[in-house]
Amino acid sequence: MLDYFLSLHPVVQAGIATLFTWGMTALGAALVFTTKNFNQKLMDSMLGFAGGVMIAASFWSLLSPALDMAEENGSIAWIPAAVGFMLGGLFLWGIDKVLPHLHPSSPISEAEGYRPKERKRSTLLVLAITMHNIPEGLAVGVAFGAVAAEFPQASITGAIVLALGIGIQNFPEGLAVSMPLRREGMSRRKSFMYGQFSGMVEPIAGIVGAMAVTFIQPLLPYALSFAAGAMIFVVAEEVIPGSQEEGNRDLAVMSLMIGFTIMMILDVALG
Repeated sequence: MLDYFLSLHPVVQAGIATLFTWGMTALGAALVFTTKNFNQKLMDSMLGFAGGVMIAASFWSLLSPALDMAEENGSIAWIPAAVGFMLGGLFLWGIDKVLPHLHPSSPISEAEGYRPKERKRSTLLVLAITMHNIPEGLAVGVAFGAVAAEFPQASITGAIVLALGIGIQNFPEGLAVSMPLRREGMSRRKSFMYGQFSGMVEPIAGIVGAMAVTFIQPLLPYALSFAAGAMIFVVAEEVIPGSQEEGNRDLAVMSLMIGFTIMMILDVALG
């Protein structure tokens, strides 16, 4: 099976890898079939772990290769990294201001974006997680696109490790949508459908990212840094605050450090 996967074109590989990350979102959402309530400490620890994975992936899988590629191309290494990183954060900031959405633990009165109060809570929750999944799918796609572009700093192992890390941290995201909806009285089936639907954007973003860098290779350092900036924005704006707002700060912080360490080991040892 692995040999067959490695024989495919990297754009196809990106599509398959992001289908896996979407599947992990669905797996997390599927826990709604087992219970109506979920231990808050466990949820916060999972979110903290996810934040650590995303921070580590942003550097070792995205920013570090971007710096190496820019230097290899004869550019001043920090320019593409800095420009792409800031553009990624600004892009998510703009979406955050425009797209109607609601953070999972917030009341409907605290919905954000353009005219959010005219929409249902379920829709706003899905839009919030969907917004966060865009840079994750893009990051996986760009990583596989770098392999297709045959950059010496890019490796198929590194791209697979990134997809694995993103998939791991997607698990609590699906749960973070489905469980609040179930607690509010929505059926298990509908809660699951809304939860897994939030990950559907990742295969789309992954294929777009892989195709873009395949055809526009000089943009690859910027694209990698862009994905890193967008992911760090998500961590700082949503994941870390969400993991600590119920008072489990120490647990969330230690879980973040564990997630960071595990992703760092995977990326350095295997990538």
